[in-house]
Amino acid sequence: MTRLIARNILLLAVLLCASAARAEVNEIRLARQYGIAFLPFIVMEQHKLIEKHTKEQALGDVKVSWGQFAGSAGMNDALLSENLSFGAGAVPSLILLWARTKGSPQEVRGVSATNSMPVYLNTRNPGISSLKDFTDKDKIALPSVKLSTAAIVLQMAAAKTFGDANYAKLDPLTVSMSHPDAVAAILSDASEVNSHFASPPYQIIELKNPRIRNVLSSYDVMGDASLTAVWTTKKFAEANPKTVAAVFAAVKDAVDTINRDKKAAAELYLSVTKEKTPLADMMQLLNDPRTIFTNVPQASLRFAEFMHKIGTIKEAPASWRDMFLPIAHKLPGS
Repeated sequence: MTRLIARNILLLAVLLCASAARAEVNEIRLARQYGIAFLPFIVMEQHKLIEKHTKEQALGDVKVSWGQFAGSAGMNDALLSENLSFGAGAVPSLILLWARTKGSPQEVRGVSATNSMPVYLNTRNPGISSLKDFTDKDKIALPSVKLSTAAIVLQMAAAKTFGDANYAKLDPLTVSMSHPDAVAAILSDASEVNSHFASPPYQIIELKNPRIRNVLSSYDVMGDASLTAVWTTKKFAEANPKTVAAVFAAVKDAVDTINRDKKAAAELYLSVTKEKTPLADMMQLLNDPRTIFTNVPQASLRFAEFMHKIGTIKEAPASWRDMFLPIAHKLPGS
């Protein structure tokens, strides 16, 4: 009888542990966008790093589903409608979403950065050598109008060039377009889009064409800054702390994997995306000291302060940590 009771107690304990593990979601839905900035997500997907870390968190076999979006707007809609567990994209998109949802049940917070790298404004218009040369006949493609890093950097550059009051002077020229579509547009005389604020590796593809010239780099405007980050809702994070910890660890794992063997990472990127960028060009990009894969947020507060200054967000955060979950607070961010 004593053995039977002990066995039943042990069985009950096992069932309770299993139940506790299953209290969190059994499917994690994520998405990425286009470009080398999302290489950590490709590494996470192909190496099943989230699955690895959910097991380490005793969450069992969790299904991980991946999607892809052209820009942050659709991704954010999917996140807020709970069709995505985690969103990812430009840091200004995170800031805007945080500001709009602050204090609500769906308040959005960052989980981790994924990289810091510059974006380039390129053009095929031979008459353009600076922002002052753009006219209403020019169109500038970028991932998301007023949401992407490119959009905010363009406003910062316009404020420096034309004065703070004219920060939005070039906004009417911008159009939302995925990077691959924008490359095709800027290389075609048939398209009204003659300029592109391109992230890596698309600026390399464009600048190989002798008709394309660079107008400015985001680092010319604001220096080193995180290009992309991962985010989720505070509601999801509080209900699924182990899941968030697993994704946080998977990002760090992916970053370390890339930095450990950049050639293998470049080959993986080209294999998955089917892009035609030569491997040598990819290696030149990944070895550029301005291309940094890291989970540490950089210059997110600088973005937020500018967005508050121009009225894009009503309240400025006191610290970058205000916009990120506690799991990221130990990082030396800015």
